Amino acid sequence: MKVIRNCGVDAIFHAYRYEDRGGTEDAARKLGLDEHAVIKTLVMETEGKDPLIVLMHGDKHVSTKKLARLMGVKTVEPCEPATAHKHTGYFVGGTSPFGTLKKLPIYLESTVMNLPRVYVNAGRRGLLVDISSADLQGILRPILVDIAV
Repeated sequence: MKVIRNCGVDAIFHAYRYEDRGGTEDAARKLGLDEHAVIKTLVMETEGKDPLIVLMHGDKHVSTKKLARLMGVKTVEPCEPATAHKHTGYFVGGTSPFGTLKKLPIYLESTVMNLPRVYVNAGRRGLLVDISSADLQGILRPILVDIAV
């Protein structure tokens, strides 16, 4: 939250009752949002154990094959929860792309930029930040990719 507030962008924080394994579908339902605008933060690693973050629409999946091809690596796989925590400082279910322990490359599904506002985890379970997609891109400087399935 501090990182977002320090950027001076128009951001609104929304709390909801977190349910283990509820995911973006649960958050969208509880907050009355379109799940497509709820952006999940996924921590992944290449076969060489290089960590990265992928931001994807809540109602879509990541084609790890397409991502690996774009990155020029053999494979990209989701991290184990403990490994994701080690890289980001966040617990699964509360992982945010903002303020990670380590600066990680961030890959953003390009169609997210078609949405005027998006809802991204704000650093703890049960808390989303409502932010413009332009501000999200401006703060994070992600690599735009087309990897949704």
